[in-house]
Amino acid sequence: MKLLLDLGNSRLKWGVHCDSRWRAQGVLEYEHLERLAPAILAIGQPDGAVGANVAGARRAAEVEMALPAGLDVRWNAPTARQCGVVNGYVRAEQLGADRWAALIGARHLHRGAALVVMAGTATTVDLLAADGEFEGGLILPGLALMRRSLASDTSDLPFADGHHVERPRRTEDAIVSGCLEAQAGAIERMFARIDQRQQPLCLMSGGAADAIATTLALPCRRVENLVLEGLARIAEDRDNITPLK
Repeated sequence: MKLLLDLGNSRLKWGVHCDSRWRAQGVLEYEHLERLAPAILAIGQPDGAVGANVAGARRAAEVEMALPAGLDVRWNAPTARQCGVVNGYVRAEQLGADRWAALIGARHLHRGAALVVMAGTATTVDLLAADGEFEGGLILPGLALMRRSLASDTSDLPFADGHHVERPRRTEDAIVSGCLEAQAGAIERMFARIDQRQQPLCLMSGGAADAIATTLALPCRRVENLVLEGLARIAEDRDNITPLK
């Protein structure tokens, strides 16, 4: 039984995977890490843990301290190739550990070409060819970050609680619709660059995925956590784990 850990900018996502299925998944705010070990031990004692960390060394140390006693984490880092995915970044090690794990997760969920979208604090939009090669991608402010930037950097625009409509006639709707259309536009432009003969599919994960997915005019599959899916594949092959330097 493996524990998988996705240390994001805002929250910790975790899951316990055994016999090719999920026993549990959860989300914790970092200020509530004391709840982590009891939640894990309620399922059982893992025999190993693999993680992806974009939250920094201090957060990683805090999470390690909050784990059940005796459980060590192997933090995975991007490399030139892993678990059927080839890293096309100019410098492979500069790719985020979460994006790399998400690409591996997408590769094992869909064998055609994929547009891998993670809609969290930031939105990442990554191209994965049918042969498993990562061809590059975008990073843009996430949906909530876009809305907060308008509220904090302008004098007359609030953090809007509006709705997505095609022709907004209220400021609140104009803000929400504008941010959603910007996210959808970036995703759809990247999807259009994929060779359609590769049977492309957009795989989406993250807290804003549901909101963005409803605006997309392309084939889309919502996945609870692509990073954890990738980490589960990585954990299945202990020799395939690239340690974080």
